[in-house]
Amino acid sequence: MSKSVIVIGSGFSSLSAACHLAKAGFNVSLYEKNSTLGGRCRQFKKEGFTFDIGPSWYWMPDIFDKFFADFDKKRSDYYELDKLGPAYKIFFADDVITIGDSLDKICVEFERLEKGSAAHLRKFIKQAQENYDIAINKIVLRPGISPLELVTPETAMRVDQFFKTISGQVRKKFKNPKLVSTLEFPVLFLGAKPSSTPSFYSFMNYADFGLGTWHPKGGMYEIVKGMVALAKELGVTVHTDSPVEKIQVENKKITGVLVKGKFVPADIVLSGADYHHSETLLSEEHRQYSEAYWDKKIFAPSSLLFYIGFDKKLKNIEHHNLFFDTDFERHAEEIYDSPKWPTNPLFYVNFPSVTDASMAPNGCETGFFLIPIATDLEDTPELRGQYFDIIIKRFEERTGQDVKNNIIFKESFCVKDFVEDYNSYKGNAYGMANTLLQTAFLRPKLKSKKVKNLFFTGQLTVPGPGVPPSLISGKIVSELIAKNR
Repeated sequence: MSKSVIVIGSGFSSLSAACHLAKAGFNVSLYEKNSTLGGRCRQFKKEGFTFDIGPSWYWMPDIFDKFFADFDKKRSDYYELDKLGPAYKIFFADDVITIGDSLDKICVEFERLEKGSAAHLRKFIKQAQENYDIAINKIVLRPGISPLELVTPETAMRVDQFFKTISGQVRKKFKNPKLVSTLEFPVLFLGAKPSSTPSFYSFMNYADFGLGTWHPKGGMYEIVKGMVALAKELGVTVHTDSPVEKIQVENKKITGVLVKGKFVPADIVLSGADYHHSETLLSEEHRQYSEAYWDKKIFAPSSLLFYIGFDKKLKNIEHHNLFFDTDFERHAEEIYDSPKWPTNPLFYVNFPSVTDASMAPNGCETGFFLIPIATDLEDTPELRGQYFDIIIKRFEERTGQDVKNNIIFKESFCVKDFVEDYNSYKGNAYGMANTLLQTAFLRPKLKSKKVKNLFFTGQLTVPGPGVPPSLISGKIVSELIAKNR
């Protein structure tokens, strides 16, 4: 008889793990606390506008393709994909950088701002590509059990890159501050300051400039719909509106979970929910990590998000837009070093309707605005309103248009919502930062040290934050479970 596995949560890591476990012959049931599937990758629709509530960048298309290939499927069996050109715009106080859909185009833009920088960029991206190959094919597929997992002939030749930082590597060759910000931007997806992120993570720059930026037609939620369809094809049973209230343990071994007061037996439990929250579902003696442990960890930022329907098409924008027209380093300090509401925040705006007409009514624009902020901040309607006024004024100034009076509706999402909807520790948006001391085997473990047949997956464990790493995390833990069978 096949072993039964209960998967908690329905984010990318949980869906990935559920699919791999079902394929391996396990009887898999997935429980999601919310009414819709996808974890943080949910969708919001209102008055004909469609918003991706969470992730909005589609990078590393090869990782998604590999996921579906594991099941003898193609990504195109589930959703269509378009490459964005330009990939995105970066607005500075006195200039705009356009990141094209090829390295050649990007080199032209770099050369415009700093003579000789194109040659440095090609060399930098070549090394980043080598790092990408090592990271994706050699390192991230390992379960984070031993430091020896990081020791390969390739990493041995690059050991210095684990002790130098992205910031140091970039600033050594590029002097123009706008180019520095452009090259330091991708590691923000890893949830840490560039000055705290090992230079080996330059592979994110290859993901950006080398592999490009893509868009699933219909939005990022199409990925979730595809993965859910695959899971059901493989025999996974899916339950929504079903929060797990307790993980049941007897004699240090899993017996099942409590859902809405009802005991559901299981041989194995895998939680893809927030790791800290998952451990609170256990009795204290069965938890691996103390509150003091979590409190000392460096977490990726939280976010203040606005979902806005505009009654007209906007000008001078692309699908993805970064507003770096204030002090990048000061904002980072106010997230990580001295947590507070930012003095002059950087922000990001996503207009999917620029390239995908299905995302907004005819003649209208769907706008998703995001301000990275520190975790665990006071979150009030007044603060949300204050920061919306700050960024919408700057957006109008930088793009040369009036838009505030063209807003049909505005919804917001912030720290309190991350906690309430996702049980997110301190309201973090992206998990635990990938700093040197929080990489690979130094992250919270996939397998419980205290309870037999209890496992974890997601962006607080191996390999780290982001959608592609979450897909990989689900695969790694499913292999670990199969091996322990």
